[in-house]
Amino acid sequence: MNPYPADTATGTPAATAPTPDREDTVPDGRPVCRPRAVLAMHRELAGRLIDPHTLARLTALADLDPGLVLDDFGTPEARAALADAEVIVSGWGCPPIDEEVLDAAPRLSAVIHAAGSVKHHVTEACWRRGLQVTSAAWANALPVAEYTVAAVLLANKRLLEIREEYRLRRAPHDWQLAYATAGNYRRTVGIVGASRIGRRVLELLRPHDLDLLLHDPYVDPAEAARLGARAVELDELCAASDVVSVHAPELPATRHLIDGRRLALMRDGATLVNTSRGSLVDQEALVREVSSGRLDAVIDVTEPEVLPADSPLYDLPNVVLTPHVAGSLGGELHRMAAAAADELARYTAGLPFAHPVLAEDEHRTA
Repeated sequence: MNPYPADTATGTPAATAPTPDREDTVPDGRPVCRPRAVLAMHRELAGRLIDPHTLARLTALADLDPGLVLDDFGTPEARAALADAEVIVSGWGCPPIDEEVLDAAPRLSAVIHAAGSVKHHVTEACWRRGLQVTSAAWANALPVAEYTVAAVLLANKRLLEIREEYRLRRAPHDWQLAYATAGNYRRTVGIVGASRIGRRVLELLRPHDLDLLLHDPYVDPAEAARLGARAVELDELCAASDVVSVHAPELPATRHLIDGRRLALMRDGATLVNTSRGSLVDQEALVREVSSGRLDAVIDVTEPEVLPADSPLYDLPNVVLTPHVAGSLGGELHRMAAAAADELARYTAGLPFAHPVLAEDEHRTA
């Protein structure tokens, strides 16, 4: 078995913010600091991520130039901004904050990430500096869970199969007889990983009269029961479930967690849902199973992330293939920016982050 940890948002409170250079007040009269902050992300992302309301909040809370978005920390413009920056508000495309960057940013105290994983830019040097770090991973988890729940419910309703048959028949048919075993009542759904997303999926599925299974080696039976599921080993989950949904973090130990052997354990007509990372599923083995028609799949992540144009996954009628859009898309991006503004407000008020990322958890989170 490939053991893997839960990606949860627990931990000890972060340290409070340092003494400010100058003070303003919030409406109730409490003094707050107004630190210097800088945006660091893909330049074209900032306008889509931060709506006018949140931008107004950010600039009220911090001395921040909304026209300056850093995607390269090595330029003279970036070095000048980093020299006084106390907070980096980061997003997708933020360059690594390494020792050289930290040398150029002697006052940097916090990184507020308006997205999910911080592993791409928060380096070991940041933890040695003692930076406070927070992430909007919890906010990005919400649309992933919603996508997953929709996929689970429609899979049990045999949507893909019925759609194709209806398209071909275009005539009256006894659908009740043809799909007598379809539907969601008392179907079994297996959740692989009690991550933020996995837990939210379980929460959203609980009202639907489903039998929920959970595999996570870091979750005991009592905790699984509190989440509304029964804790089982992964092989049992694969064999017993009508839908298997993957929510484990991408770690060396989770590569091909769902391999050819475990796919073979899945019952005929079952559906695999993967909104985690492509590496968690043996993609070649999955292609064989779905090409045969034995399994269905809903896949938002692949390996590589954009498949070759000749991949059969694009065209198979029993596969839903989407381009890594289960997470925040369109207006959902604004939730992550609002979450970052909330954390900046806590920082300026001298409060610990509500959603800290801790150095000791980095090895076991996505």
